[in-house]
Amino acid sequence: MFITFFSELKAAGVPVSLREYLDLMRALELDLAGRKVEDFYYLARTALVKDEANLDRFDRVFGHVFKGLDLISDAPGAEIPEDWLRKLAEKHLSEEEKALIESLGGFDKLMETLRKRLEEQKERHQGGNKWIGTAGTSPFGAYGYNPEGVRIGQKESRHRRAVKVWDQREFRDLDDTVEIGTRNIKVALKRLRRFARTGAADELDLDGTIRSTAHKGLLDVRMRPERRNAVKVLLFFDIGGSMDDHIRVCEELFSAARSEFKVMEHFYFHNCLYEHVWKENRRRHSERLPTMDVLHKYPSDYKIIFVGDASMSPYEIVSPGGSVEHWNEEPGLVWMQRLLGLYARAAWLNPVPEQHWDYTHSIRMMREIMGGRMYGLTLEGLSDAMRDLAR
Repeated sequence: MFITFFSELKAAGVPVSLREYLDLMRALELDLAGRKVEDFYYLARTALVKDEANLDRFDRVFGHVFKGLDLISDAPGAEIPEDWLRKLAEKHLSEEEKALIESLGGFDKLMETLRKRLEEQKERHQGGNKWIGTAGTSPFGAYGYNPEGVRIGQKESRHRRAVKVWDQREFRDLDDTVEIGTRNIKVALKRLRRFARTGAADELDLDGTIRSTAHKGLLDVRMRPERRNAVKVLLFFDIGGSMDDHIRVCEELFSAARSEFKVMEHFYFHNCLYEHVWKENRRRHSERLPTMDVLHKYPSDYKIIFVGDASMSPYEIVSPGGSVEHWNEEPGLVWMQRLLGLYARAAWLNPVPEQHWDYTHSIRMMREIMGGRMYGLTLEGLSDAMRDLAR
């Protein structure tokens, strides 16, 4: 099993050496990981991963090789895992039953009611329609259903109807080393080009050398700066939630953009732009960048590309406090207008098929905010977006 783990890491591109593998084996002999899979995970990660850029690939290989091991590590006397019990408590309703459940009618009403419930509730509840609990139709809690609610204590989204999420969630960075399945994405991005020669003169100018040598009658070597794509790009990726369905195509786009644009900065946001963005998802709660600093640092000649499905509660766009993850003092609309007011060339790439856009209120709103500059994350959409940005 451990040899398989080692070979799988090598195959996935994680640079692990035989020395590091033997160190891990020695640590296991000394029983440093005990008998918990979680302890073994951290021990193996410490011994085998030397660069944070490889953490995501390590996690994927670990999950593939040791999948299910945590369910048998304490057998035969193990208790029923907590996540199994949680699944038993989930609320599953038919579409007819869902239609009978009414929302509280507005973001402000929802948050005011939550405040009152927190003051009044004294014990745990399950299966009800009022209190903060589980497996019910209350707007507050986990593993139930309500058209508009606040998700509290649930590992991941099920119905994607929550307008606010009380828990801190883990997102992962996009992998810019993903191999592109087709070169067509790079071809589409090449439409956004403006070449210039800037920087140090470290490239041989063959034509200039020949002309100067012929003119002077002796060898006169001429150098020139390298010819580069002078377009500067700020790339904003929506990450987490419903965007988990589109990770693969976003990674392909990210990898292609990395190789095509020499001057490019990327940032992450969730659902809508607010007062903070971040560069690493593992540190998004501790190392956030003020959006205003980004606007001040990068001049107006940068091209702006948003990548996101724009699928969210309308409150996240138009209401203070509407963000699902934190209390935003200003609506997302205000921050979008600030950015679009500074950068004249901007486009939004949406991985949701274009024929479905009219069925989602927030997509229609974001498309209007962008002045119609929303394009499908397809080869045709990419080509149209690059042509628009290059004008």
